[in-house]
Amino acid sequence: MIKIQAESNVPTEHGTFRMIALSENENDWMPHMAIVAENTDFSKPVNVRFHSECITGEVFHSKKCECGQQLDAAMKYIHENGGIVVYLRQEGRNIGIINKLKAYSLQEKGFDTVEANLKLGLPADDRNFGVAIDILNLLDVKDINLLTNNPEKVKYVKESNIHLNSRIPLQIPANENSKGYLQTKKDYFGHLLDDNDN
Repeated sequence: MIKIQAESNVPTEHGTFRMIALSENENDWMPHMAIVAENTDFSKPVNVRFHSECITGEVFHSKKCECGQQLDAAMKYIHENGGIVVYLRQEGRNIGIINKLKAYSLQEKGFDTVEANLKLGLPADDRNFGVAIDILNLLDVKDINLLTNNPEKVKYVKESNIHLNSRIPLQIPANENSKGYLQTKKDYFGHLLDDNDN
C-alpha cells in the first residue's frame, strides 16, 4: 500500500510547493511525488497533472520530446491556479532509461517511437496511472480538472472513484526534432493535439 514517506515545502523557480514522497517502502530511493501548490483549495475541483518521469527532457532538456516543457508549464499553471502535479517514476513510458536510449538509437535508423519499443520486444506504453489515482485518494482529492492531452489518463480517472470535472489541454508547440514524436502520439495513442501546433 502506497503511503506518505516524507514531505517538505520546496521553493522553485515556479513558486513554493509542498513536495510529498510516496511509496510502499520508506527505503525506496525513487518514490512517486505529489507536488502541491500552496494555494490549493481542496473543497473545489483540484487542477491535477499526471506526469511521468523523463530524465532526458526534464534534466537534460532534450528536444526529442516536450516532457520537460510540459512539466514546467504544469508547475507554472498549478502555482498560479492551485493544484497538484502527480510525478510518476515511469521513465520512458515505463521501460527505463537504458531501454529508452536503445529505442532512441533505433529511432536514429528511421523507426518511430512505437516501432522502436516494439522492435526491442517492449510495450508501446507500459505506464500504469492507477498509482496516480491511489495518490489522489490518499490526499483525499475527490474532484479534478485534469491537465492532459492523453485520453488514457482521462479513461483512468473516469473509471475511478474520482470525478473528472474537466480536461485542460497542455500542448507544447513542436520543434523540428519533436515533430515526428508528437505525430506518433496523435496517430498511435490518440492524443488530443491540434494539427496547427505539431
